[in-house]
Amino acid sequence: MKVIIVGGVAGGATAAARIRRLDEHAEITVFERSGYISYANCGLPYYIGDVITDPEELTLQTPESFFKRFRINMKIHHEVISIHPERKTVSVKNLENGEIFEENYDKLILSPGAKPTQPRLPGVGIDNLFTLRTIEDTFRIKEYINKNHPKSAVLAGGGFIGLELAENLRELGMDVTIVQRPKQLMNPFDPDMASMIHNEMRKHGIKLVLGYTVEGFKEKDNGVEVLLKDNPSLQADMVVLAIGVTPDTALAKEAGLELGIKESIVVNDRMETSVPDIYAAGDAVQVKHYVTGNDALISLAGPANKQGRIIADNICGGDSRYLGSQGSSVIKVFDMTAATTGINETNAKKSGLEVDTVILSPMSHAGYYP
Repeated sequence: MKVIIVGGVAGGATAAARIRRLDEHAEITVFERSGYISYANCGLPYYIGDVITDPEELTLQTPESFFKRFRINMKIHHEVISIHPERKTVSVKNLENGEIFEENYDKLILSPGAKPTQPRLPGVGIDNLFTLRTIEDTFRIKEYINKNHPKSAVLAGGGFIGLELAENLRELGMDVTIVQRPKQLMNPFDPDMASMIHNEMRKHGIKLVLGYTVEGFKEKDNGVEVLLKDNPSLQADMVVLAIGVTPDTALAKEAGLELGIKESIVVNDRMETSVPDIYAAGDAVQVKHYVTGNDALISLAGPANKQGRIIADNICGGDSRYLGSQGSSVIKVFDMTAATTGINETNAKKSGLEVDTVILSPMSHAGYYP
């Protein structure tokens, strides 16, 4: 059996390793367009903030260690540019030398992940405006900080990456502002919980500009001017766009796979797409929300890893099912830890569910512990 996997981060790397555990003889090749595999996006802001100082600690495996341990070919800097389901092949471009070649498969797994949402705004693309998604993005931001010693940053977006990056830039001594259209940070939390996060951020000197719409960016005085709708603009030495992610599914769309929310890949509970022998996992797929039963997009590493294992089971003759995503997540916010699972009160009411609210103030650890 010959298995081709597109994407070597969470879902793709997990699927590859489990297929090898279940089948000693399968021929497994992973094509990853970046230069790194098997890494956690959650750790990237902490390298920028010098909490993680060794770049090798950002990755769990290298292509060499993966081959040595699992006999899996990890082809980095290789981008799959098209899928040909009718003849069960993919076209691949070697990004180092430009060579394009075709590779056949018996089973194909798509784990392309998601890309940072890039709004069509004036000024997107200027030099000191960044996104943070890959290890290369991380090195780019870190190199800019080391070289230019910026004193201020504006982060557009108040989700996981935005908050973690804000904390790390603040710890580097920078003046940090978060601006976004919603009036609260961290959408998965209810407003009363988010207010605690707001207090913690402000307590550590981070400015929150909530309920304001970004309309564009301009280069000004070696920095960036952030243009706000009906409000004075913000000025900073650097800007990071962290307004969310979009499924990276151009390949799937071109190959004729059925697509769902935001053009995510539609799969069944065996993680099979609408085309035979093609499976998909991770941030690029549409899932069922475990609580509501509704279609949802949930971009988290935990579900991606689980989906990768389920695909491997099914490719190797098993019958594993993915019952839905619960959306469990946890984030460090300076001296506070915030976590959520399922849906919040706001979304429960929108879904027509009856809601009881209970607020507890328990001890955070056993009384005898210092």
